[in-house]
Amino acid sequence: MKRFPAFDPPEYIDWKPEPALVRAYRATIEGTPERAAIASTLGADGKLELYAALLRARLHDIQLKRWVRTGVISKAWLGSGEEAATVGPVHALDRGRDIVAPMIRNAAACCELGMSVAEMLRAYLATDDSPSRGRDLHVGSWRHGVLQPISHVGDMVSVITGIALTFKMKGEKRVALTWVGDGSTKTAAAHEGTNFAAVQKVPAIFILQNNQVALGTRLDQHHLPGHFKDWPAQYGIWGAEFDGNNVLDAWAATRIAAERCRSGQGPALLVAETFRMGGHATHDEREARETFSDELFKTWGKRDPIGLYEEYLKEEGVPAQRLEQVEADVTAQVEAAAEEALESRAKMPPAESALDGVYAKDGR
Repeated sequence: MKRFPAFDPPEYIDWKPEPALVRAYRATIEGTPERAAIASTLGADGKLELYAALLRARLHDIQLKRWVRTGVISKAWLGSGEEAATVGPVHALDRGRDIVAPMIRNAAACCELGMSVAEMLRAYLATDDSPSRGRDLHVGSWRHGVLQPISHVGDMVSVITGIALTFKMKGEKRVALTWVGDGSTKTAAAHEGTNFAAVQKVPAIFILQNNQVALGTRLDQHHLPGHFKDWPAQYGIWGAEFDGNNVLDAWAATRIAAERCRSGQGPALLVAETFRMGGHATHDEREARETFSDELFKTWGKRDPIGLYEEYLKEEGVPAQRLEQVEADVTAQVEAAAEEALESRAKMPPAESALDGVYAKDGR
């Protein structure tokens, strides 16, 4: 894909595939028979849909960063480098049937479940026609199966557990999914929600997205084992790990988890290892570079989830021209969405609407 020197992490600008990592990417898929069998059912169109989704996620973030640099918005929370951990799982679910609750960095879940990119961008602009009518930049749309999250990370674990319990009680073969960061695992709501889901055997999937840092706190400063491979066992639920930078591995692992949930085998906890190629938000990218070594950024930079997937598709026989056309189409879509969203700035929420939908007003 095209690289943007003004907006991409430095490690992505001159990105070139390393043969060993390209081989490892394929080996990850082919090394687990069950996942390999499931991945083999994904046809050429399905694989290109995953590619388009990865591009859409990256370009959505680049558009937000462009707005920050040009003064349209003050800051943005990006998921650069973590796109596969969102795109793969969402595409493994049934659109129009299953429910997801993304964290702010899993914004790609919104457009992949049918929301428009323009709606997602409007959330940052706080326009009257944004999903929350200017109240919150967290994006969601219940009619699309996307539950709007809140800033209290970890809390959506309990909420998704409640939704999954409803599915179980109604006998509906539906799945509820959310993500929880490595730092959020230390919150009471995440622990209580996971434990309740385990005891009640609800059809919920929790993706523990370990991006090595909780805001500015490194993993080794808040999690002594240094890994999460044993995390599912402490709740007595089925679990698995997947490569958070490999969209096919993420897709296959979540597909297996979803099938288990639908068959009444209880919740699943998937551990995804990945890395955020930036700060907690655009305003503290320097802090991220001070928190981690240059070597760590270089190591994960070589594992760009889009670049490696492109190489995989080329090996699968997808012509470079086809990939270029998909990228051109997605780029045009995001650019058009940005223009549409900017036009909405003429529709800011009226002041009197600030009291609509709140629990109390007029001193009562």
